Amino acid sequence: MSMGRGNKLPHYAPLWVDPSKETYFVTINCEPRGANQLAKPEVAAFIWETVRYRRDRGLWNYHVILLMPDHLHALLNFPPSDTPFRSLISKWKEWLAKQLGIRWQDDFFEHRLRSDESLNQKVTYILENPIRKGLVTKPEDWPFVLFNER
Repeated sequence: MSMGRGNKLPHYAPLWVDPSKETYFVTINCEPRGANQLAKPEVAAFIWETVRYRRDRGLWNYHVILLMPDHLHALLNFPPSDTPFRSLISKWKEWLAKQLGIRWQDDFFEHRLRSDESLNQKVTYILENPIRKGLVTKPEDWPFVLFNER
């Protein structure tokens, strides 16, 4: 089955999964790919403010969020809520689009970390993304990363 442009990605966890006890690896792409909409100091500062606001309101918790020019990666947890996490992310994307003019692709990719996957492995993968793209030579040289300071 092919995923055409109009199709939505599934974001439903199996019934035995409690989303509030899981960590999700989330990737959100901009449109068009290749244009720098995110890796800018003023954009990053605003996004970090919105991320912390949502954490402080108990909507989510984050381990790390990294902005690339045309996409972002995040490791997120979602506390128990009547609002599905896909709605929380969609509303956040809408807010950022209105406030910053970011053009997002319609959906996003999420992957629930399984028991055999290490959180540290995913953090390393995320932090090495700017190296793989040839933007820096060391992870600590990439300025557009936010770690949860709590």
